Amino acid sequence: MRFITILSAGVGLAAMSGGIASAQTQAPPAPNEQAASVDDIIVTARKRSERLIDVPVAVTAVTAQDLERRQFTSIRDIAAVTPGLNINSDSAGRAFISIRGIGTTLLDTVQPGVGIFVDGVYQQNTSYLNSPTLAVEQIEVLRGPQSTLFGQNTLGGAINVTTKQPSDELEGKLTATYAGPDNFYIVGATVAGPIVPGVLAGRLSVGTQSRDGFIKNSLLGFDDANRLEQNTIRGALRWLAGPAVISLNAYYDEVNGTNPLYAVTSGPTVYNNDAQTNFRSIANFEYSGVNGRLQLPLTEQHDLTVVASYDKRDSNSDSDGDFQPINLFRSTADGVLETKSIEARIDSRWSTDLTSLIGVFKSNQTQDQTSATLVVPANLSVSAFANSDADIWAVFGTAFWNIQPDLELTVGLRYDHQEINFQSARNSRYEAQEWQPRIALRRTLDENTMIYGSIARGFRGGGTNGPGAPNLTYDGDSVWTYEAGTKLNTNNRRLSLQGAVFYNDYKDIIAANSLAPSTTGAGIVGINLNTGDARSYGVEAEVTAVLTDAWTVRASGLLQNARITDDTRYRQTTGRLLPSDRIPFQPDWTLSLQSDYVVPVGSGDVTISAGVIGKGDRIGAGLSNTFAPELDSYFLANASISYRVNGLEFAVFSNNLFDEDYYESYIDSSTLTAAGLPALGSLGQIGDGRRVGVRVGYSF
Repeated sequence: MRFITILSAGVGLAAMSGGIASAQTQAPPAPNEQAASVDDIIVTARKRSERLIDVPVAVTAVTAQDLERRQFTSIRDIAAVTPGLNINSDSAGRAFISIRGIGTTLLDTVQPGVGIFVDGVYQQNTSYLNSPTLAVEQIEVLRGPQSTLFGQNTLGGAINVTTKQPSDELEGKLTATYAGPDNFYIVGATVAGPIVPGVLAGRLSVGTQSRDGFIKNSLLGFDDANRLEQNTIRGALRWLAGPAVISLNAYYDEVNGTNPLYAVTSGPTVYNNDAQTNFRSIANFEYSGVNGRLQLPLTEQHDLTVVASYDKRDSNSDSDGDFQPINLFRSTADGVLETKSIEARIDSRWSTDLTSLIGVFKSNQTQDQTSATLVVPANLSVSAFANSDADIWAVFGTAFWNIQPDLELTVGLRYDHQEINFQSARNSRYEAQEWQPRIALRRTLDENTMIYGSIARGFRGGGTNGPGAPNLTYDGDSVWTYEAGTKLNTNNRRLSLQGAVFYNDYKDIIAANSLAPSTTGAGIVGINLNTGDARSYGVEAEVTAVLTDAWTVRASGLLQNARITDDTRYRQTTGRLLPSDRIPFQPDWTLSLQSDYVVPVGSGDVTISAGVIGKGDRIGAGLSNTFAPELDSYFLANASISYRVNGLEFAVFSNNLFDEDYYESYIDSSTLTAAGLPALGSLGQIGDGRRVGVRVGYSF
């Protein structure tokens, strides 16, 4: 009954939008109008190239041109223009991500509920979101469960990044950005072109970025306590071997930054940027990997695609274990994470009305980690080790049937099997088998308007906790999602709209993590656990309006209600109550508004841009039975003026123009006291303040 109600709402929305389309008069589109139209954008949301307007999935597509226009410098910046996507980060090696109210916890050992894919390869950790946008062709944010085609850990959605592939056309780009007051800079270069014309082409991209950050440490005299340095190099080869196309990508990233860094504060609206730890926190990472893709037509009806990858992360960290001026704990850790995966799928065309996509997937992930906690007053050091070996394999298939020329039915099913063996002071094992179906019905009203409805199940794998955790394992969580939506253009292509309504029903959700005294006898440890059940429902929309040939306005927004409905499992595991039914760090609304005005000047164009993004109030993390800290809503304004001529670009910009204060992350003092530690106050990590800078670039 719920789905029928939601579908009816979506059909009503589409009917109103269809009226808009029919009321417009025909006119030839101008170039900037074409760029604004959803039917011009090609996406791979269903692992095949399709027009965005034809895909019965809620998708936000951000092109390379959009990244430049909005001054986006990292993948995580796309949250500013994607309804329902929430990304925040408290250290160099991780980011927290959610879509439509559901995602991950403050502990990065939980696989995110939103999968990240680069050229079809799943990223095992969220740190990629902090990477620069070198050589990025397009980023697609798919909302709602994508498990049928993309696999487990996509119960909230997926971020699908496509990098630019080399061709026979020689091209290159140089770009440099500098902004203050925290000495923020990014320098990058990329060149691509033929090596053997018509046969082999290559691309090479290099970049470096640095910042001092907006957090200081007056105890040690540091103005750059939250500094970050990152160097990256990426290469690609594309070989046309007869009917086959073989692509090879390799990368190396070096990241030197900080572990989670928090300042002591007296409340969630008292903004403090002075993190007085007893020594400089560090976190260093090296990421490297290689992946290859084979595309081969087997017959006129069947195409084979094989994707194989190897990725490695080396890490080491040294941090103040209590985050306070009191010199109690010092924590160090070293680790190696290796991931190997392979996927093979066949895309078949059985008739003009029936096609299918079937495939198999297998991956193996091993992780070795050592850690030590020094109890400073007692000069006592306690060490621990952990080794894990995770195997996942899956089979999947989707059929696409055009019942009528204007009516498509999509039916998909995936089976995932996961097994994790964990060795530490206490050994443990986790295993899960899950079926993940999806069914969608798409109706094309005319060439500019589509409505759809879908039902899907998503699953995120559980896992094992690290050394010292009182609970050895935690279960995976799952969701049934019911969604209806519409996508349309007006006939003159001056207005495009994407809208959706959704209802999510979650079981065994991994939401509120916890802290506990370590069973090793020293310090505290973070533990992952299942909270219970939850639900979220809401409405989201994206609109692009070409008001004049020179003026374009883009807007997006989400209104949702995400709440925990049953916290029985949390109470059973921790012996505590949840003080609120809200999910930490999940706002009830987000919005984005951007205006671009283009003025011809000489042989080039001046673009004047201004925008605002907003996020509603959220609750922070805490372990009180009765009190949940509430973080204020906030708005961040951005502005830029850029000039482009003959491949040359010069821009001045400001982010957080009015220097708005807000907390990126917040931990209530009850977390420390529940672990038996003295608490000088709560812990907050302030968001980036106002940056003013310049950007220059040259493309050929």
